Amino acid sequence: MDNNNNNGGTTPTTTTTTTTTSTTTTKRVAKLCELCKVQRPVLKRPKTGQMICKECFYQIFEDEIHNTIISNNLFQRGDRVAIGASGGKDSTVLAEIMTTLNKRHDYGLDLFLLSIDEGITGYRDDSLETVKRNQQQYQIPLKILSYKELYNWTMDEIVAEIGLKNNCTFCGVFRRQALDRGAVLLGANKIVTGHNADDIAETVLMNLLRGDIPRLQRCINIVTGSEGALPRSKPFKYTYQKEIVMYAYFKKLDYFTTECIYAPNAYRGHARDFLKDLEAVRPSIIIDIIQSAENFHFRDEIKMPVQRNCNLCGYICSNEICMACDFLKNLNSGKAKYALNSNSLKNYNKSSNNNNDNGTTIPDTTPTNISAIGFDHPLQQQQQQQQQSSSTTSNS
Repeated sequence: MDNNNNNGGTTPTTTTTTTTTSTTTTKRVAKLCELCKVQRPVLKRPKTGQMICKECFYQIFEDEIHNTIISNNLFQRGDRVAIGASGGKDSTVLAEIMTTLNKRHDYGLDLFLLSIDEGITGYRDDSLETVKRNQQQYQIPLKILSYKELYNWTMDEIVAEIGLKNNCTFCGVFRRQALDRGAVLLGANKIVTGHNADDIAETVLMNLLRGDIPRLQRCINIVTGSEGALPRSKPFKYTYQKEIVMYAYFKKLDYFTTECIYAPNAYRGHARDFLKDLEAVRPSIIIDIIQSAENFHFRDEIKMPVQRNCNLCGYICSNEICMACDFLKNLNSGKAKYALNSNSLKNYNKSSNNNNDNGTTIPDTTPTNISAIGFDHPLQQQQQQQQQSSSTTSNS
């Protein structure tokens, strides 16, 4: 209806109320590094959960490793240190860190790169090219020693002989001895390896699951072999693998990333998967396992192996012959696969007393160069020097 009135009536008015809403723009405050409070963070530390910048990460990463080295008295001025170099991220970062800290803190160390060529086609031959580039970058002398040279076997040949199962056992034993012998050739008196916190936690789990008490006692030590002439230390004992990867990435280090073609069959892989599942639930689990293992107490009545020298090659061991010579005997006599199928080479050799099925002694087929490569094991040299010194004293 028309609201206008012809008779002059009052026209109703409609009032419209407008509400003005004022919009306040809140400026976001950028997060800053939790340490320096200046730079923007680029990563979250897996170990502590701190959000930190790149420069602070470099500093704290290097300082923590320096503190580990100093607090555990890993080196003395004048030490000749062989760095176990595989070309992977751990050993490449180790070479970077050892070179950096040696200069920054004036450790007074002579550093060398020591690489072992296991003879794995498509893996080790490629990674050794990375090591050679590292040698040029860090200007550190490099020594490459091969299984073929030491044992007259390559890992490819060993796998062809025994199959894919348990080949990591052979490789681990041969590699440990090869590192020692390579260090002797370099004139080194100490070895450092890139074993990190993840590796040590995995090893603790493996030894627990296997019930291997002697190894469980030793695996947590930051220095092993200290009773001999070639102590082996682990400066990365408390360093997370993720942080090593981050350091290598941000520093743009040259390293090899391909996994060993035989690694997927290793028992360690199961421990690694288990540890990753635990870490997803509890991020501190890696350090927790290490600290727990450091506080294990073992009964006094547990018998520990007594160290002696191998009758064949002179290497430090706890039996008449070392595991490397034991493995070589089985390989060279064609019995390695049978021994593995019988549960363990050690049990096989105990039961057979190093004899074959006909009761006749298996000939010593250890390559002569296994003992000649280092002339003698350092401990043997030390003992011989002591004996000569005693003889000289008694004669005078």
